[in-house]
Amino acid sequence: MNVKITSILVLVALVVLFVIQNITVVEINFLFWSLQMSRALLIFFLLAIGIVIGWLLHSHFHKGK
Repeated sequence: MNVKITSILVLVALVVLFVIQNITVVEINFLFWSLQMSRALLIFFLLAIGIVIGWLLHSHFHKGK
């Protein structure tokens, strides 16, 4: 149990450090849209979109077998 709590605390510390270092606001241009958001939030959204796309593709190809 102690190893699990330590691992969680280290992971949380790394996430907080990542957010603090990537708080800069960046501008995103896509076709006709222009949006400003923090770099950490952008990376999080891109990761979430990638996970969803991977999950959908995996379930699509796994059903074919």
